[in-house]
Amino acid sequence: MASIGEKLGDIALEVYEKILMDEVMKNPRPSHIAIITDGNRRYAKGEGLPEYLGHVKGKEKLEEVLEWCRELGINIVTVYAFSTENFSRKKEEIDFLFDLIERALFEMLEDKRIYENQINVKVIGRIDVLPKTLRDVIKKVEEKTRDFDKFRLNLAIGYGGRSEIVDAVRNIAIRVKNGTMDVKDINEETFRDFLYDGNLPDPDLVFRTSGEERVSNFLLWQSAYSELYFCEVNWPELRKIDLLRAIQNYQHRKRRYGH
Repeated sequence: MASIGEKLGDIALEVYEKILMDEVMKNPRPSHIAIITDGNRRYAKGEGLPEYLGHVKGKEKLEEVLEWCRELGINIVTVYAFSTENFSRKKEEIDFLFDLIERALFEMLEDKRIYENQINVKVIGRIDVLPKTLRDVIKKVEEKTRDFDKFRLNLAIGYGGRSEIVDAVRNIAIRVKNGTMDVKDINEETFRDFLYDGNLPDPDLVFRTSGEERVSNFLLWQSAYSELYFCEVNWPELRKIDLLRAIQNYQHRKRRYGH
C-alpha cells in the first residue's frame, strides 16, 4: 500500500504534468520528432530483469509515447528501431528483436487505432538485409496504411545514416553511368530523392533517452538543422513529463538556421 507521502507525490506530479501540458499547448510544437529509443538493456539490468524484457518494455513504451505525440499535435514520428550497428549483437538478441518487431507490425494490422487515427506506417533502412518474414509483414503494413495521412510513423529498421548516404551516392552513380542522369543535375534537392524516403521532412527535434549525447548514425542528412535534446532516463522509464520538458525546451530555442 502506498504511503501518504507517495500519494501526495503522485498528485503533485499529476498537477505539474497538467500545468506543463497547458504551457506547451500554447506554443508551436515540432511537426516531426525523431526518437532514439536508448536504454532498454540498461533498464532491464537495473531492474534485475533479463535483457529481452527491456526490449518488450521498450515496445510498450513506444505505443504510449505515440499516443502522447498525437495528443500534442506532433504528426510525424521517426523511431530508431534497429540500427546497422545492431547487427553486431549476439544472434539470439538480434533474432529476438526481429521477432518482436515482426509481431508488433502484425499487431498494427489489427490495431483499430491505426485505422481510427489514419496512421501511415513506413519503414526506412536496408530492408533487403532483413529476414524474409519481416520484409513480408513490412510490405503488408505499408500497403495497408499507404493512403492514411493524419499521422505518420516511420520505423528505421536495419538503418544507418552513413549507409543511407552511401546507398544514395551509389544509386546516383549508376544513373550517371547509364546516362539517365547528368552530373550537373546533382544538388541537395535531387540528392534527397535518393534517400530511403525522399518525401520524409527533416525532423524539427531529435530526442534521445538514456543520457547518451550523440546521434549515433541516425538521420545524418535530415538532421543537419534539427534541435537536439538528450534525456537522462532510460527509454522504458520515460514519463510524459520528460517528453513535455523536451518540447518546452524546443519551444524556448531560437532556430536561426545559420543566420
